Formats: sequence, C-alpha cells, structure tokens
Amino acid sequence: MNDLDVAAITEFDWTGLLQTIQTSGLEFGAKILVALVIFYVGRLVARVLTKTLRTLMQKQEVDKILETFVCNLVYWLIMLFVIIASINHVGVETTSLIAVMGAAGLAVGLALQGSLSNFAAGVLIVIFRPYRVGDYVEAAGIGGTITQVQILTTMLKTPDNKEIIVPNSQIMGSIITNYSANTTRRIDMIVGVSYGDDLDKVRKAIQELVDADERILKDPACLIAVSELADSSVNFVVRPWAKTEDYWAVKFALTEAIKKRFDKDGISIPFPQQDVHLYNQA
Repeated sequence: MNDLDVAAITEFDWTGLLQTIQTSGLEFGAKILVALVIFYVGRLVARVLTKTLRTLMQKQEVDKILETFVCNLVYWLIMLFVIIASINHVGVETTSLIAVMGAAGLAVGLALQGSLSNFAAGVLIVIFRPYRVGDYVEAAGIGGTITQVQILTTMLKTPDNKEIIVPNSQIMGSIITNYSANTTRRIDMIVGVSYGDDLDKVRKAIQELVDADERILKDPACLIAVSELADSSVNFVVRPWAKTEDYWAVKFALTEAIKKRFDKDGISIPFPQQDVHLYNQA
C-alpha cells in the first residue's frame, strides 16, 4: 500500500458511513416494525370479523358445514391481503408476486375442475337443503338414507346396508326424490278380484281392514275405487295415507290382511288366464 492509498483511507469519512448505515438500519427497522404491526392488527381484525360472521350465521341457523367453510374462507382472504400489505410496506415489490399467485390459482382451478364443480354443488345443497341427514332419497340413480352431507360428496346407506359415496355435482345434476320431506305419504295399491265377485262386498271388506289399522290416517280418507276392467280381473285402487315412518309397515301389513280376508270371505284373486275354444269341423 503506497502513501496515496493510506492517505485516501485516512481521509475517508468513516463517521458519515456509519451514520448512513445507522440511518438506513433505523429506517428499515421502522418499516419492519410497522409491517409487523400491520400483520398483527390485520390478524386481529380478521379474527373479529370472522367471529362476528360466525355469530350471525349461527343466529340464522346456517348449516354447520357452510358456516365453517365461509368463515375460514373470509379469514384467509383477509389474511392474504394483510400479508401482501405487510410485505409491500417493507419495500418488496408485490406486483410480480400477485401475478404469480394468480397464475398458480388459475392452474390449480383448471386441474381441479371436477372438484370445484362438486364443491359448488355442495354449497348449493347446503344452502337450499333438498335433503337432510336421515332422509331417504333417490338421486343420481341411487336410493338410500342420507348419512353425511359433505362439501364435495354425499354419503348414503342403502336398505341392504351398503354405503355409497356420490359426488355432489352428480346429485345436483339429476332429479332428486325425497321420500322423507313430508310427514305423511300415500300408499298406492292395486287389488284384483274376479269378475264373478260382488264388488260391494269387496269394497266393504277392504274398508273394514283400513278402519281396523290405527296407523292408517283418517284424514285424508282412504280411496277405494274400481280403476280398471282388466283382461282377467276387476282392479281396485286402494290408497290409504300413513305417517312417513309407517309407510312400509302399513303397506306390508295391509297386503297380507287383504289376502287373508279375501280367503275368509271367499273372494278370489284371479291370475292371468286365457280361454281357449276348440271347434271340430270334421
């Protein structure tokens, strides 16, 4: 090192450099501190707003699944803006970060089209409630009792105790028949008797059986009427009403009771038959 270099180092303003570093450090530290304040205040605001939203939804008796989903979605959306604001205050350029996040979101959305459609259908199911847990429904070509309603799928249990998981989009895209939606159901039965039987006697026998079963409702009244003169029988329609939970028990019991009563009263239940006539043309 020559004398010129030593002189240059000696003449360098070390004090000014230290002051500059100190000033820059204080400014950056202040930015970090403010960014942390923005983050923690923003998180507090997100929690307060989410709690308020949850309370309002609970007062409106919104489904628990939808409540949890909406509250979580609102919380993380607020936190996303808070994090971006905090980073931006430090001096980090967030425009590129937002663009990257947008592109990533688009890619994820395209990759999860099926799941997103199931999610949207799940939200509609939770909002409009075409069925509830415990209802017996037919949807998407499947019949069973609803055991779980999730945001992507619905779980059913069939009468023979099989568990079936159906995507919500398939359910919402099909006709839904809810057999448990109403408290009462009508039982539709067809009873055939012979052309030689006394129709008034048949009607009286069926009416007595209906009146004897306490599970059959008096209002609406049971309809008993001749509906068809078929090839081999005179057909009666029998349409009693019962509570939804008694539907199958009443139908099975009434069918058996009608058969036993007809046997007792000598009323015949014909089976399909044809008369064949032979002519001798010798």
